[in-house]
Amino acid sequence: MTTPTPASAPASAQASTPTPFNQWVIDEFRANGGKVGGPFEGSDLLLLTTTGAKSGAAHTTPLGYLPHEDGLLVIGSNLGAPRHPAWYHNLLAHPVVGVETGKETFQAIAVPAEGERRDRLFAYAVAAAPGYATYQAATARTLPVVVLERHDPAAGEGPAEVSSLADKLLEVHVWLRAQLRHVRAEVEAHFAARAAHRDTGGPAPAPGLGLQIRQHCLAFCQALEFHHTGEDAHVFPALRAAHPELEDTFRRLAAEHRTIARLQQELSALLADIADADPDRFGAELARMSEELTAHLDHEEEQLLPLLARIPFPPGRPPAEPGPGR
Repeated sequence: MTTPTPASAPASAQASTPTPFNQWVIDEFRANGGKVGGPFEGSDLLLLTTTGAKSGAAHTTPLGYLPHEDGLLVIGSNLGAPRHPAWYHNLLAHPVVGVETGKETFQAIAVPAEGERRDRLFAYAVAAAPGYATYQAATARTLPVVVLERHDPAAGEGPAEVSSLADKLLEVHVWLRAQLRHVRAEVEAHFAARAAHRDTGGPAPAPGLGLQIRQHCLAFCQALEFHHTGEDAHVFPALRAAHPELEDTFRRLAAEHRTIARLQQELSALLADIADADPDRFGAELARMSEELTAHLDHEEEQLLPLLARIPFPPGRPPAEPGPGR
């Protein structure tokens, strides 16, 4: 009952084996709090864990990064090779990534910058590390600039401490609601700017906003799918066995999962070309999905929170003492 992490691959998919050199860097990085010697002495490195676009396996890659007010920046230089690195293709398919800096480990949403924003951020990177200009000069492709957004719009809204499965469910639901609000706000801003540009000649929508929306929508949809899959496979069967009198409730929740999965597929089809998407149709689909999802989350909390309040989380933790509202 978590938002998806790169390590949350299907059970059949194993973590990939890094090259011997990368494994050496990863081992030294983790053993020394993010510090690596040799050619990386004094460099700012992070470990980026992505989910394979085709395999679903977790891939961990050491990368140089640059701190920026927008987030941590990583450049798809691939040492000036003619093709983008594999980790870049992975994050396009699975935007939620794992980040280790040596001081902390967290999840981020990977958003490639485009247009003027990409050029501005690349110039910032070159000013800090001129080697990126050398890599760009060595290849005809445009080196991707990826912003790792520590995106947590739900901060402060969830339970102060997660000590039960009810707390964990509520934490996930708060994250999903906040992500959905964020996506809707981006979509509305994109279409409003597009309409103003068409009708009044005002500023055009920011270049790359379509890809930014796509990454955030995809991260939300994948989180929701992961959450529902876990409930259907593990949580609901266990609760069904303990509470047979609630069979109708679990059937309704499972049916709602199927409806929301269908809406996600329809929305994903629209996202394939958001730059030319019809605003009314896109907005109607997103609004319909939002309404059904919100109603589902409300109903699920009403039915399940009382049942989950006495189940400790993480497993093995002593059961919570009953208190107000439990």
